[in-house]
Amino acid sequence: MSDNIPNVQLRAWRNEHQLTRADMADRINATPTGIAERLACDEERIRRWEAGEVSWPHTSYRRALTQLTGLQPEALGFRQNRRGQGRLIEATTIVPMDALRAEADLYGTMELAQQLQASDVGTGTLEALAEAVDLLCRAYPVVPAATLRDRTQKRLAQITRLLSGRITLDQHRELLVITGWLTALLGCVHYDLGEREEAETARRTAYEMGRQVGHGELMGWAYEMSAWFALVEGRYEEVVTAARMGQATAGQSSAMVQLTLQEARGLARIGDRREADKALTRGADILAKLPLPTNPDHHFVFDHGKWVFYAATAYTWLEDNDRAEEHALETIQMHTRTDGTSNAPMRVADAHIDLGIIHARRGDLDASVEQGMAAFDIDRRSLTDLVHRAGDLDRALRQRYRREALAEEFHERYVTARRALTSRHPELLD
Repeated sequence: MSDNIPNVQLRAWRNEHQLTRADMADRINATPTGIAERLACDEERIRRWEAGEVSWPHTSYRRALTQLTGLQPEALGFRQNRRGQGRLIEATTIVPMDALRAEADLYGTMELAQQLQASDVGTGTLEALAEAVDLLCRAYPVVPAATLRDRTQKRLAQITRLLSGRITLDQHRELLVITGWLTALLGCVHYDLGEREEAETARRTAYEMGRQVGHGELMGWAYEMSAWFALVEGRYEEVVTAARMGQATAGQSSAMVQLTLQEARGLARIGDRREADKALTRGADILAKLPLPTNPDHHFVFDHGKWVFYAATAYTWLEDNDRAEEHALETIQMHTRTDGTSNAPMRVADAHIDLGIIHARRGDLDASVEQGMAAFDIDRRSLTDLVHRAGDLDRALRQRYRREALAEEFHERYVTARRALTSRHPELLD
């Protein structure tokens, strides 16, 4: 027997505005979020909402509904619930540390498990899958990379079966988008683990899925990953090229901001101060026009804290020490909890490296090495980025303090980290 509770508020709003379900679906697709996300709302989705079969729509649909009606989801009769098909966990109430557990809880619901096993898309399945992918993306900053890789690969295998099941064209498109985001996340985690070939394969696959459905932001993030890989590998001209190509597809989105900031970092590495400053300013202007993110910890969401972090490194590479120091200190302050732990360990580790380089330039060896060691002591998630940035500090120290014991101590720590990365054994750092 069904325990679905009809959503009378949503139906009342639609009737009050004299809209058919098809009319309302069209208006949702025409909202700013509907256009940006290329939503495929239809009459059947509205029916499921009104029947109570889906009590908490996916994030994109909740945002589009608010833009259409001027009301929050709760005022439209939607309710979050941990039980039952379509009763999705509200991501905004979950901290990143709990996101992996929440994702497992969501997959553990009997109805979703049955749908995946049957290779069929039933009521509420797409909303549940999209919410699960959001939770995995939110887990990225704090969950060990190997753990997240394994979970993501498992989910991809489960979801891929649905693409050959009994689905409509719109459902096929939504599944491709969901799979594309999950594949992009997998590519990032592979790269964090030093699995370069696997990362590039995932990146290309995510791009192709975005291209097939015309999803500009997903394509933009695939280009951003290419720029990131090139940055770490020292191919700085390619960083700028990839970032600019991605900007041509990303639209007004988080991907556009991050691509602009990657362009700035590539330009900073080349030493083009004027163009790097322009890109930083352009990124800040785009960010200011975007709505405040509900879940800024989501890996594919750009917020003010990420801009400060990117700017710190760009200014460090431009040798603008005062501005670099200001932004690095702000990054550490923003992401350090009262107990001293971090909710964004990769950003904080990079900020310590920036400060280490700045102190080395200023002639303070003790402070420089202290900052560098602090970066290694953080419960890191991306060994690839850590080794890349630690190499910057190691070069600065060896250029100025080659014969100093402290500089040699940091060099040995850096070499150990590099060996751990190339051998794919991060436990060597423990």
